[in-house]
Amino acid sequence: MYTPRHFEEHELSALDALIAADAFVTVVHQHEGAPYASHLPVLYRRDGAAVELRGHWSRANPQWRSIIDQQVLVIVHGPHAYVSPTWYTAPEQSVPTWNYVTAHIYGHMQVDDDPGSLESIVTELAELYERKHDSNWRFDQVTTETRRDLRGIVGFRFTAERIELKFKLNQNHPLANRLGVVTALERIGGDDRNAIAALMRERIAKESANET
Repeated sequence: MYTPRHFEEHELSALDALIAADAFVTVVHQHEGAPYASHLPVLYRRDGAAVELRGHWSRANPQWRSIIDQQVLVIVHGPHAYVSPTWYTAPEQSVPTWNYVTAHIYGHMQVDDDPGSLESIVTELAELYERKHDSNWRFDQVTTETRRDLRGIVGFRFTAERIELKFKLNQNHPLANRLGVVTALERIGGDDRNAIAALMRERIAKESANET
C-alpha cells in the first residue's frame, strides 16, 4: 500500500480500534490467474505483535480451495470522508482530497473443516454481533436440522506476517487547516465524518502533548 511517511501509523492499538469498529474485511488472493476477493466478518485476536483472524466462507465460494500456500491480503476498512479545500485557510492553494484510515494485513490462511471449530466460529461471531445489536440469538438454540447447515461452510484461521496501517488525516497540513477540516466535518455530521474528525482531534492532541 502506498503510504507517505506523514500517514504511517505504527501502534497496533490503532488496528485494535479499527477492527473493533468494523470487523467486516476484504480477503484477497489469486484465483485462476486473477485477483479474487471475498467480504467476510472476522474474529480478531492480538497477543503483542501476533495477530490472528478467524472466520468462514460459504462452501460454494471457490476461494477456500485455492488460497492455501498463497500470501493473502486482508483489508480492514476504516472511516473515510471527502475534504474540501474551502475548509483550509488558503483554498486557492490546495485541491480536494479524501481522508481515510485503513489496514492491509498480509499473511497465510489455514482452512478449517472441523465441525467443532466451525460451531465455535459461528457461535463466537453470533455472540459478538448479537451483543452489539442488543439481541440474544444463540447458536446452541437452533434445531438439529439447522445445525446441519454447518456443512455448508468452511472455516479459516489467518496468521498475520506483515501489517501496514495508513491514517491519512491531513497530517501534512498546518494546524489551522486541520482544525478547519475537523470543524467542517463535525458540522456536516454523519458516522464516517464524525469518526474522521475524532481521529484528527486525537492526533492533534497527541502531537501537542509530545511538544510540551
